[in-house]
Amino acid sequence: MARRCDICGKGTVAGHSVPRKGLPKKKGGAGQHIGVKSKRVFKPNIVKVKTMINGTTKTVKVCTRCLRSGKVVKV
Repeated sequence: MARRCDICGKGTVAGHSVPRKGLPKKKGGAGQHIGVKSKRVFKPNIVKVKTMINGTTKTVKVCTRCLRSGKVVKV
């Protein structure tokens, strides 16, 4: 199952997981040490929803932001 919203096209995005050790100087510490960045994946919150499209009921994969904003009306 492809993780992509059928309405807005939102999908998975690659990024980094950044470990930060130590208290920052702003908060009275000696400064932060940033460790080795490792790859990670940000996945969208996709749900299957039954909707009315052209008078027929269809199951559509939609992100919860589109569902909440009213771009899709549930049956």
